[in-house]
Amino acid sequence: MGVRKRNSADVMKEERKNIAFAKLTNIPSSPRKMRLVADMVRGQEVYRALGILKFSNKEAAAKLEKLLRSAIANWEAKNERKAESGELCISTIYVNCAPMLKRLRPAPQGRGYRIRKRANHVTLIVDTIENVKNKKA
Repeated sequence: MGVRKRNSADVMKEERKNIAFAKLTNIPSSPRKMRLVADMVRGQEVYRALGILKFSNKEAAAKLEKLLRSAIANWEAKNERKAESGELCISTIYVNCAPMLKRLRPAPQGRGYRIRKRANHVTLIVDTIENVKNKKA
């Protein structure tokens, strides 16, 4: 590894030490379905987002709720204190495609229809509301 690349990697590592995030990988549902739920909570205060996810009737909401609780716990561990209501918000949440499982289903007249079993990865970053407002300004 070259010096310039190592220096930029060190800078990125230092920035990640201050960020509380959680990742959920290889969720067996389509990214489109997960993005519908992620859009509901993007930018919300964390305890309000937990309420939204708890009372949503989508299957993806339960998985996102567990992920959000994990991100809050990660923030509390890094800052060595409990998160208060109105302090944290979801600064970033994004859903990426995971590798697809491709299967064949028998079809009429000797053909085969392809079945694509999609999966997704979700990354959720939690930050204080003041920091998010400072970054936007």
